[in-house]
Amino acid sequence: MAQLWGGRFTKETDQMVYDFNASITFDKRLLHHDIMGSRAHVTMLAKVGILTEDERDAILEGLKSIEADVESGALEITAAYEDVHSFVEANLIERTGDVGKKLHTGRSRNDQVALDMKLYTRDYVVELEGHVRHMLEVLAGLIEELDTIMPGFTHLQKAQPITLAHHLGAYFEMFARDLGRLKDIYKRMNVCPLGSGALAGTTYPLDREYTAKLLGFDGATSNSMDGVSDRDYLLELLGALSVMMMHLSRFSEEVIIWNTNEYQFVELDDAYSTGSSIMPQKKNPDIAELVRGKTGRVYGALMSLLTTMKGLPLAYNKDMQEDKEMAFDAMDNARSCLILFTDMIATMKVRKDRMRASASGGFTNATDAADYLVKHGVPFRDAHSIIGKLVLYCIEHDVSLEELSLEEYKAISPVFEQDIYQAISMETCVNTRLTKGAPGRRAMEEALAGYKAFIRQMA
Repeated sequence: MAQLWGGRFTKETDQMVYDFNASITFDKRLLHHDIMGSRAHVTMLAKVGILTEDERDAILEGLKSIEADVESGALEITAAYEDVHSFVEANLIERTGDVGKKLHTGRSRNDQVALDMKLYTRDYVVELEGHVRHMLEVLAGLIEELDTIMPGFTHLQKAQPITLAHHLGAYFEMFARDLGRLKDIYKRMNVCPLGSGALAGTTYPLDREYTAKLLGFDGATSNSMDGVSDRDYLLELLGALSVMMMHLSRFSEEVIIWNTNEYQFVELDDAYSTGSSIMPQKKNPDIAELVRGKTGRVYGALMSLLTTMKGLPLAYNKDMQEDKEMAFDAMDNARSCLILFTDMIATMKVRKDRMRASASGGFTNATDAADYLVKHGVPFRDAHSIIGKLVLYCIEHDVSLEELSLEEYKAISPVFEQDIYQAISMETCVNTRLTKGAPGRRAMEEALAGYKAFIRQMA
């Protein structure tokens, strides 16, 4: 059992207790960040005179060799060590002798753990920002096709005609907010906890601001108790991931519906579909379904950490070791879902003919027919009633509003004239909606320009 403590104890830890307490199986992914933090720490220790330059250089060389050997496979991180921190320190002492024992001067495992997780999370946020930007770029590319008319829905019932560009624009707005949340999280979390010690700082003359600068932080944390016990940044990230996964899940549900035989609005690329073991005709949207399903795992990680943190007194408690496993799982799944979903929609084929035909059915132009009457002096409530009667007549005779003769229109209201047909055409219904945020072509051209500017700004 390789561990960083034991002098106060007179007997070995029970093996089951040791295994229960250990975190090496999941925190080994923090190796790079643990070594990064240790490099900065010993560099600072030499700057303030706690270590000599020779001692600093020996430790830095030892850390470099450990990282290189792990990357090459020459050195394996095994369960013989309690955690990644004990792995690094034990191997450093083995390679450098007594000088390696000075690595931990002025540092606690509490602020070391806090630093490693923050460094890892910070890198993840930067990486995920890139994937969200790629999603926005793909959406902007799809939105450039401005004239694909489709039905808009409320309650999963056809409501009014829109365009696919307008529909996808709603998702652009969602993922743009996701990107903004990630940038907010980065800004708020970018303070360095190293030097907080166990909870009360240290008597050594550490230069915490110098350490923070070496690690790319904006500064050092202002309270040592908060420094070691803060996991707000991780909760914020899991919250942001949960919202992003909710957006992906909603989008997945729509792709699944659009891909059904009944809709046939889209056809997914073979590379992002699967078949059936028994039904040879099947082409299943498994990626979209898995994204929808994995959303619950990300939600679970958020609720788990919130529950862990809610009853903890200051400062550090071992419960906080539970900030990693489910968070790592959520991060991995959110990343994979975002990447795969983006590639799936980038390669799917849009069936414009099916979307246009679907928009023509279901009386999606009924509101525009009512607006036509209003523009001819009929009070809206009366116009609403007249069009309701027209729709009922159409249902009884199995025709659409476009198929009614002018005589049939006039039989219900004499206000109707020949121009009703132009007023209720799909193109008119869409392109006369020009208020900001509407699906009309000019409005969408302005929106698309704004989307492209947003992507450039966030690059």
